[in-house]
Parts: sequence; C-alpha cells; structure tokens
Amino acid sequence: MFTSRVLGSLICVFLLFFTDVEVAVANSNSEISQELTTLYRAARKVISENQQHINDASIGDKGFSGASVREQALVNYAEASGTPLDTENLTDAQSAMLSAVVAVMDENQDLINEKGVGFKGFLPAIFARQVANKFSSSMAGKMKIKLTAPKSYVRNRANRPDKWENNVIETLFKSADYTKGASFSEDSKVKGKDAFRFILPEYYGKSCLGCHGMPKGERDITGGKKEGGVLGELGGAISLVIYQ
Repeated sequence: MFTSRVLGSLICVFLLFFTDVEVAVANSNSEISQELTTLYRAARKVISENQQHINDASIGDKGFSGASVREQALVNYAEASGTPLDTENLTDAQSAMLSAVVAVMDENQDLINEKGVGFKGFLPAIFARQVANKFSSSMAGKMKIKLTAPKSYVRNRANRPDKWENNVIETLFKSADYTKGASFSEDSKVKGKDAFRFILPEYYGKSCLGCHGMPKGERDITGGKKEGGVLGELGGAISLVIYQ
C-alpha cells in the first residue's frame, strides 16, 4: 500500500511531468510558428527584391521558376534565422510552404515572362496571398496562414483581421511601449476549435511606400489609393493558426 508521503510524491512527479509537457508543446508551437513565418517572409523577399526585374518589359524569361525562387527563399531563410533549413528532413508544414511557393511561381510563369509588358501586377503581397492560400489549403484542419493589417490599411477584404488579430494589432502592436517587431502568441479558439495563435507585426519599408506611402489617397501603380503610411510604421502582420 502507498503511504500518504509516497502518494504525495507521486502526484508531484505526475504534475511536474505534465507541466513540462505543456511547456514543451508551447515552445514547440512557438518555434514552428517562428520557422514558418520566417520562411514565408524569406520567399516574399525574393519577389520584393526583384520587382524591377519582373517588371522589365525588355526581358522575356526572367529566370524565376518555382525551383529557382525556392532556392533563393532558402538562402534568405538561412540569413534571417542564422540556421539553414534541413531540406532532407522537412516537416509537413515546411514542405507545404515550399511546395506552395513553387506552385505559385510555376503557375505565374506566363505573366512574369511576358515580354513587352512592364507592370505585371505580380506584387509581393499578391505572391504572398497566393502562397498563403495554397499552404492553408494543403494544411486544412491543421494550420493556416494569412497576411493581415490594421483595418484601415486592408485593401483585400479576405485579409481583414478577425477579432483576435484586430485586438492584438490595436491594443499591443500599436502601443507605444510594445517591443517593435516582437511576435505575440497564445492559446485561443478559432471558430470553436482549440488553437495556438501566432501573429508577427510588419512595418513599412522603403519598397512599400511606393504603393502605401504619401500622399494619402493618391493612386499608386496598381490603381489603388495610397494609405499615407510612413517609413517604420506598422503596416501589416502575418497571422498563423495551429489547430490543437
């Protein structure tokens, strides 16, 4: 028979074990989220840095096949994270993200390589939205990712922040004392399902202001109205859901 002292010790060990498991799961979710959002941004960076080349009307084949952009994205990822992605042992999510990048690029080859046409409309945000849709579709029921932004800055209604995202953006990311660039995550619910939610703020860089800067209301190259954003201002966020 167990004595009360032995039983008490076993209960403590039991509770400590499950506490450690919960911490490990939380850390794992945070790490997964950080990896995926970094990979997502690394792929978008390829398009952003080569926008002028993509819009060069004098060139046909731009050399941006799906495989090429995948490799460049991996280089960007290694630079951003400090650690190369182990492509021989990809997780399902990592594989889905890279596959989405390849698929989006391959599907847009005719558009990208059309000679004689300058502005193609294939912007970093368009690329990112298409990648997000493919990734979320392939990971249906497990994960989903999307670009969002403060409500006043959202152009595509599909990217409007939900209640949770809007609350984080308005009460945390816009707060003067919030650490700039820091992500936020917590366990929550999405349409009644338990989920781990992760959101990463993004700020306007120089390349963003051509479409989103001053003067506010002026038409940009896409035909949309400029938001009047300024360098370094909160302009958007990447939101990831991991269903539990």
